[in-house]
Amino acid sequence: MNIEVAKNSGFCFGVKRAVDKTYSLIEKYRGTQRRIFTYGPLIHNETVVKELEKEGVFSVEKLEEVPAGSVVLIRSHGVPFDVYRKSEELGIILEDATCPFVEKIHKIVEEESEKGQDVIIVGSETHPEVIGIRGWCKRKVFVVKDKNDLQNLIKEGKIINGDHSVVAQTTIKIKDFEEVVESLSERGVKVNSFCTVCNATRERQDSCKETAEKSDMMLVIGSRTSSNTMKLYEIAGKNCKKTYLIETIEDLPLNEVEKCGTIGIAAGASAPECIIKEVIATMSEFITENGLEQNEMLAYMEDIEKALRLPGRGEIVTGEIIAVSEKEIVVNLGCKKDGIIPKDEVSLEPGQKLSDVFKAGEQIEAKVVKTKDDDGNILLSKKKLEVNEHWNEVNEALDNKTVVNAKVTGKVKGGVIATFKEVSGFIPLSQLSDKFTEEVDEFIGKTIPVKVIQTNPKRNRAVFSHRAVLMEEKAKKTEAFWNSIEVDDIVDGVVKRFTDYGAFVDIGGVDGLLHISEISWGKIKKPQDVLELEQQVKVKILSMNKEKGKISLGLKQTMPEPWENIESKYQVGDIIEGKVVQLKDYGAFIEIEPGLDGLVHISEIAYKRVANPANEIEIGQTVNAKILDIDTEKKRISLSIKETLEKPVAEEAPVEEVPTEE
Repeated sequence: MNIEVAKNSGFCFGVKRAVDKTYSLIEKYRGTQRRIFTYGPLIHNETVVKELEKEGVFSVEKLEEVPAGSVVLIRSHGVPFDVYRKSEELGIILEDATCPFVEKIHKIVEEESEKGQDVIIVGSETHPEVIGIRGWCKRKVFVVKDKNDLQNLIKEGKIINGDHSVVAQTTIKIKDFEEVVESLSERGVKVNSFCTVCNATRERQDSCKETAEKSDMMLVIGSRTSSNTMKLYEIAGKNCKKTYLIETIEDLPLNEVEKCGTIGIAAGASAPECIIKEVIATMSEFITENGLEQNEMLAYMEDIEKALRLPGRGEIVTGEIIAVSEKEIVVNLGCKKDGIIPKDEVSLEPGQKLSDVFKAGEQIEAKVVKTKDDDGNILLSKKKLEVNEHWNEVNEALDNKTVVNAKVTGKVKGGVIATFKEVSGFIPLSQLSDKFTEEVDEFIGKTIPVKVIQTNPKRNRAVFSHRAVLMEEKAKKTEAFWNSIEVDDIVDGVVKRFTDYGAFVDIGGVDGLLHISEISWGKIKKPQDVLELEQQVKVKILSMNKEKGKISLGLKQTMPEPWENIESKYQVGDIIEGKVVQLKDYGAFIEIEPGLDGLVHISEIAYKRVANPANEIEIGQTVNAKILDIDTEKKRISLSIKETLEKPVAEEAPVEEVPTEE
């Protein structure tokens, strides 16, 4: 015969947290006059409730029943918002053990209500968790247990089309929640759904179903007043014909045990380990007395014994995250107490929340700081574990010359301080940039890639270099660039600086020289006549020398050479407008367009005799001229200015008067 215990049986972390907190309060106030109460039964288990009563802890349903100055513990189910307000009025000390998963639902319904949303809760209307959730809603709120219940409300006209926010009691079947949301959507109701069924509840139900499917008999341990226990009982019953609910050891059907090959066990969230252990022990005795095989029962009992041992201070432990709140991470360590990692003991980026990094169900490793905090939990630290790990990473980065990201946190004399996780490092000014810099403010608060160039673990310090990363990246880009270009390629570039003999153009991380003679087909005095800083240009690679890192560029080569299409642009007899660019004894040169000059012979400057061209025109002057001849072979153009001028009329000689005789 085999015995198989479903995973996640017994106390859930919320119930466990509430029970541990209660016993911590008992110890805290032992020997004082301060009385302790719970707001309703702490958990749905008579054994635990009776044990608490023996310790002087009783449950109350109304705060008015509690004497002023007493302590009231809010159980994991949570309470309506008014309870907090009323406790202050009555002078009652509240200790809050609300499950973080339930607190999350309170926050959701409060925020959704403030947005003007009506709220639908999928769950049992009389369950204390649902009563508590209702108390955080500020608008209409409806409670439905399933899709059939929803249809009844719709027929009654209580739920109409419009926006609704839907949440779930943490212990219901997820199928019920999904069917309600689907039914609303089918009716055209706009739904903001929040599936708040606890992960542990889902896993517990899935595990129960899986165990029941392969068992001849199924035992579900828990109370009939427990919602999650009854859900397990329902699930088990659908998948195993012989299913029994075990509230006390007297309910154990021992006469059926020897008839079954496989017995499955599941336990509700309010079932303490002592009851699970008692059921297994009783079955073990029965099996021994009847000569039956003991296997997984004894192994499970051994697991329980192991779970009673607490890890010691300084020990490194691994556990499963069962809840993440704004303040802490709750970890199931597989022992009788949960581990708590406060937010301060985790390394986070600015603005980052615990929930951004950690999720329920994930495995996490941490170091034990205390074996018992104020709530009786085990205090853990992720930071203290990470320090050694981070130093290992830093040393590996030094050995392997790899890059790490460090955040610049402040400036000091000669450089800045940067941190890689929990390791502080110094970046000298000379290693902060690939260019000389004395201003470090622009780096403060930024995370930059660095290389580790020196370590000193004893002083918890390292020396980083951002410059080394930049230079390495630059070298890689340069190498990739040289491998990607060839002579005669046309590439994009940006003008970066000027010299008397040209301009330097960045063509992809490498600067090439654009000589002044290669800028324009025409004659220019300086590069600035044609170009501007940061101007984007297309240039042609004329020559390259990788060894010397030199590249010659041409800009004019990307534009048509003026003489290539001159016949289509200019004809003999055309009147053009040009600029005087040179004066010679024999005439003047006129720039028709960049790279295309024409000669005005001295005899064609004016209709009168011109002894010196400078007496008639000046360099830079804009003139009109007529094309007299175009010689494409010799690349010469003859022009005439006088042909564009009005020809003067010749003056007549004066007539001499003939004296008359008297």
